Amino acid sequence: MAKENSIVSLLREDLSDLKPYQSARRIGGKGKIFINANESPFANVDLGAVNFDTINRYPEQQPERLVEAYANYANVEPQNVVCTRGADEAIELLIRTFCNVGKDSISYFAPSYGMYQISAKTCGIRSIQVPFNDDYTLPSDWSNTEKSKLTFICNPNNPTGTIITPSDIKAVLNRTPFGLVVVDEAYIDFSIENTVTDLVKEYPNLVVLRTLSKAFALAGLRCGFLISSPQVTQQVLKVLAPYPVSVPVEQIATQALSSTGITLMKQQRQLIEQNRQLLMDALIGIAQKVLPSASNFVYAEFDDADAIWSELVDQEIIARRYVVEKLKNGIRFTIGSTAENYTLINLFNNIKQLKDEQ
Repeated sequence: MAKENSIVSLLREDLSDLKPYQSARRIGGKGKIFINANESPFANVDLGAVNFDTINRYPEQQPERLVEAYANYANVEPQNVVCTRGADEAIELLIRTFCNVGKDSISYFAPSYGMYQISAKTCGIRSIQVPFNDDYTLPSDWSNTEKSKLTFICNPNNPTGTIITPSDIKAVLNRTPFGLVVVDEAYIDFSIENTVTDLVKEYPNLVVLRTLSKAFALAGLRCGFLISSPQVTQQVLKVLAPYPVSVPVEQIATQALSSTGITLMKQQRQLIEQNRQLLMDALIGIAQKVLPSASNFVYAEFDDADAIWSELVDQEIIARRYVVEKLKNGIRFTIGSTAENYTLINLFNNIKQLKDEQ
């Protein structure tokens, strides 16, 4: 058996210092309330509705029913849609398809989703981080990225919940004739008026990423979509695994995209948005800053973030804390169930009362 240090010596040299993405499940933690992964609090799927009669057969690479269902929902053509194992796979597929190792770069506006950088690094591609303005709008000068093969914009942005307007994204498209502009719309169902899928016909270099993990309450299903011009989707399909969408995934996702499923999603979205506003109201007077949110979470910054975090841990409430410099005083709170939300609100009200008494 090879010694452990011998195995380590086989590692690619450029990955020796790679720190993996700290997902909610990787971080772990003991708690009663988990509001750290931007999951939906609703569990809608009746697994008994899955037909396993064809489970002995390989599925289609791109299940026709599912692709058509999402194309109808997103108001695009089926030829514009590629179904993937979550939007995470789509990020890596784009890098693998279009970027030359040791030559090309990607860029992304930050702070944002950490997998853009990690996916690039694991594919041997350089990444360029472009800081947002202080209000998390796009900066006016990002000329050093204009030759990047891929430019990622997370919208609504994770972890801030803030919005980049479609007009600003259009300006990026007009300034980026060389590469692809990838708009990660994982949370767009909470702000659907800001989608840019309608620009796909106008801009063949626009790519939009979507997922069923958030508003559709299917994070455990791992089902996402890449929306772009046929020039892009046809190239991505060359790189895609032969059977990325399992039979149960196809059936459950297609059910979720039925008229009944979409109506249910909209009802649950409305409740999440109501609870989000209640939480934002409760944070006023405690947080130094509460950012406007167009998503299913709230990001807030605190003068005493360590103390707030200790209170959360003591109450076994697992939220998301950040260590990067620009977010070092920030905590992100996923909107959980109504009961979970009120537990959090009551905690903040108690903290506020104690502050007022001091």
